[in-house]
Amino acid sequence: MGRPNFLIVVADDLGFSDTGVYGSEIETPSIDRLAQDGLRFTDFHAASACSPTRSMLLSGTDHHIAGIGAMIESIKDFQRNKQGYEGYLNDRVVSLPELLRDKGYKTYMSGKWHLGLSKERWPHSRGFDRSFSLLPGAANHYAYEPQLENGDKRPSLLARTPPYYVEDDRHIPPKELGKDFYSSDAFADKLLQYLGERSDTEREQPFFAYLAFSAPHWPLQAPEEAIIPYRGRYDDGPEALRQERVRNLKKLGLVPEHAIPHDVVAPHKQRMLSRQWETLSPSEKAFSSRTMETYAGMVQRLDSQLERVLDYLRSTQELDNTFVIFMSDNGAEGTLLEAAPIIGENIFEHIDKYYNNSLENMGRFDSYVWYGPHWASAGTAPSRLYKAFIAEGGIRVPFILRYPPLTSARPTLSIEHAFCTVMDIYPTILELAGISYPASPYKCHEIVPLRGTSWLPYLRHASDDCSSAAAPATLTNGSSTPSSPPARIHAEESVTGWELFGRLAVRQGKWKATFIPAPYGPEVWELFDLEQDPGETRSVAEEEPAKLRELLKAWNEYVGEVGVAREPPEYGTLVVE
Repeated sequence: MGRPNFLIVVADDLGFSDTGVYGSEIETPSIDRLAQDGLRFTDFHAASACSPTRSMLLSGTDHHIAGIGAMIESIKDFQRNKQGYEGYLNDRVVSLPELLRDKGYKTYMSGKWHLGLSKERWPHSRGFDRSFSLLPGAANHYAYEPQLENGDKRPSLLARTPPYYVEDDRHIPPKELGKDFYSSDAFADKLLQYLGERSDTEREQPFFAYLAFSAPHWPLQAPEEAIIPYRGRYDDGPEALRQERVRNLKKLGLVPEHAIPHDVVAPHKQRMLSRQWETLSPSEKAFSSRTMETYAGMVQRLDSQLERVLDYLRSTQELDNTFVIFMSDNGAEGTLLEAAPIIGENIFEHIDKYYNNSLENMGRFDSYVWYGPHWASAGTAPSRLYKAFIAEGGIRVPFILRYPPLTSARPTLSIEHAFCTVMDIYPTILELAGISYPASPYKCHEIVPLRGTSWLPYLRHASDDCSSAAAPATLTNGSSTPSSPPARIHAEESVTGWELFGRLAVRQGKWKATFIPAPYGPEVWELFDLEQDPGETRSVAEEEPAKLRELLKAWNEYVGEVGVAREPPEYGTLVVE
């Protein structure tokens, strides 16, 4: 069949258990079918927020190296002008589409970019033949932006996420997107357009397609027909949903039976704003459950739009030669925007002026709501915390891989428990395509090596184990599977680090050390055995002091390797030298 096509699908702020095959009550038949003859991963990890993950996906290296050491919306003074903190995908990395295009692939993108706002950093300048993109991190899903028309000043958080769409090298004002615009529909429409417009010659070339939905990121908005099926579904509140999801995950074999869910973390002001379900009035309960209904509608609508793309590839007989990935960019979003310090002013003044958050209107173009830490914790359970945190709830995300040459020999709905990261996708794709990563310099730029690990040796070995009748697999470039295949994707002694927003983590095998500042954490290094305690409920730092020291030494090495910016006392006192 020649070199494979690639389709990478990314959901925005989707929780670990927010799809049907991961134990959700939300209807996601398209995503579920991908898993039927594919693989569901249980230990796949991203960064704890969107743009860092996307930079790692498209660069194959750590976000501190690739230019998103901190999210541009929240960069600190001591991080400014530091290498790796440029706020865009920098020139020290070769973007995946750029390299694939140089080697004969057609490259397409439709969806959220969040890797550079200036024109020379748009997707069309980083390797995409055609692209339709939301450049910043968030926008109204209906492109309803009345304050732009009036020239009004917006609250600071909204001002940092302007609704800025582009196609190729052309800026598209929101008012030009049309009255029927809805983000998930529009992103699927554009990708289908690009694939459908290929000439006969171009159809002979393999393609790389990046479909990056901005759903279900706030504001929570979805077409009414997608929300209606969930009316009343969440009236028992988020804790009931959390317990239900955990039961389903255990029944499906996606988390161990002994897993203890971590308590919901909603400290100080968040606790006051996001109270326990039993303390809410009937009207407050109705409003809260409606936010979750809307969220569910967003996920269902995303799934239906993905199905349109997959149906097209089936109709062109390209699907079975397409390496398909579905993932989330981080854990579910638990932040209450009214409590977020980066707003700097009352967001409700803006909402009262332009939006209608009545119960009847919620989810429509002129509503603006979010759902908070309790509902988010239902989506990340049994893990601790949610988006923006390096606890498992923020970085362990759903991941499905379907590619029949690798996955068809597996039993239906196979589960893969090997630890892996978003950085591994790049080298895996290169190996499947038979492409070598270039030597430095590349196009007059000094480039860094990849930090990810190809999954192919491990996956080919695992597939052969499932079917002894399968023919010996060979790589696209003709080399055979190694004679001594690995027992895991990453060697047990390998180390992976995380840092974002001053929250720190390092992992080696089953051991993970975390430092989470107050008020969300104890502001001391904790140590967890993730095999015994996947919910990170009990630190064993006192019982295993030698292991903690070992991990902290590894943390220091990680800081030096990737260039984490530190400034005493905020960072300098957090690590053991």
